[in-house]
Amino acid sequence: MRVPRIYEPQALRLNTQLDLNDDAANHVGRVLRLNVGDQIWLFNGEDENQYLANIVQSTKKHVQVKIVECQTTANESPLKIHLGQAISRGDRMDFVIQKSVELGVDAITPIFSERCGVKLSGERLEKKRQQWQKIAIAACEQSGRNQVPEINQPISFNDWINQQDDAVKLTLHPRANYRINTLPEPKVKQIRLLIGPEGGFTGDEVNLSEQAGFIETLLGPRILRTETAALTAITALQCRFGDLG
Repeated sequence: MRVPRIYEPQALRLNTQLDLNDDAANHVGRVLRLNVGDQIWLFNGEDENQYLANIVQSTKKHVQVKIVECQTTANESPLKIHLGQAISRGDRMDFVIQKSVELGVDAITPIFSERCGVKLSGERLEKKRQQWQKIAIAACEQSGRNQVPEINQPISFNDWINQQDDAVKLTLHPRANYRINTLPEPKVKQIRLLIGPEGGFTGDEVNLSEQAGFIETLLGPRILRTETAALTAITALQCRFGDLG
């Protein structure tokens, strides 16, 4: 049986014992129903290490483990993709976050655009962001990643496109001159990828993204749903400039 991987956000050191936090203990004790003597892999999202641990105490609410092995797994993509995803309705946003983390994105910022159709603020918005972060953590547990992408605070379209860094800036548009497979090799392995909502960006937003230095790119002849577009673009970028394919 495959040894489960569990995110544990505290310092992890070889040959030490520790109590798992409430979320991890609940998952190990209640969901997986593991017992004393079973093993789990732990990672804390800070580096490329994961730690094999033996369960030494286990109840439904409390799990204590002893770390017996440290393993370095260098499986992070050399291409650092920061996904700026317009917030979509229902479970589409959850799906995009889960799958984009599996595909190796480095960070995700939920974006409020004119047509995103989602009205959240204050405490409700922060609870939603925390939910998205948990989805990212679960995707890392499943996919073998040891470094957890940050789900940043949701911000406005204008604020995100005007953030300054050295990344190549890309957005999708059917009138684009470039396809991803014809883009020139970037000088730095950093990409800011802007993806619109179900209804697409407005004309004003498209113009503003151009003024902010975003290059319009084309995936193909068919119009894709927002979640399909994001994951297809990430896959294409990882195949061309990253570690897929």
